[in-house]
Amino acid sequence: MRLAGRIADWNDDKGFGFATPSGGGTRAFVHINAFQRGSRRPVEGDLVSWLPVVDVRGRTNATQVRHAGQKIAAPRQPSRVPRAVLGTLALVLVAAAGVLGWLPLVLVGAYAAASLLAFLMYRGDKLAAQREHQRTPEATLHLVGLLCGWPGALIAQQLFRHKTVKQPFQLVFWATVALNVAAVAWLLRSGFAEALLAAFAN
Repeated sequence: MRLAGRIADWNDDKGFGFATPSGGGTRAFVHINAFQRGSRRPVEGDLVSWLPVVDVRGRTNATQVRHAGQKIAAPRQPSRVPRAVLGTLALVLVAAAGVLGWLPLVLVGAYAAASLLAFLMYRGDKLAAQREHQRTPEATLHLVGLLCGWPGALIAQQLFRHKTVKQPFQLVFWATVALNVAAVAWLLRSGFAEALLAAFAN
């Protein structure tokens, strides 16, 4: 049974808030991903309707949320970008380049460690969003991605279905990927990476 009410305590930066029934009752946690495809971003006070679902921890979540007067739309389609495949392929290529001597092993290690860190951070942020706990700042997620963690971030985004819909986040994320690849390419082509490693070795 669909309920009708208003959006309350909406945090647009984090993409979640609550839906409060008009006739009283338990308010439901609502995430931006719960809105139907084509919906505008909500603001506090918007009239909406939703289907309430109780999770395993007994909390009420709003699903299939739509604005008052909005026509029924087709379900939100998952992203067509094969993020997990791209992230895994990137790590494989980095490892192969290290084995062949094309990439310094310290850089291979940096990609592996940063990717693991990014994966864990995305997982933690997803759990925090579901449990209404303190979130990881988006700037921190972008910084880890920039510092060689983007392959792990790609895998986590698809696996946990996290941060794939919010377009401003994705624009910045792909910019950090491009910057990282360009920076690594410059380090290798200029010989600066080898000189730096030699300096540390001495």
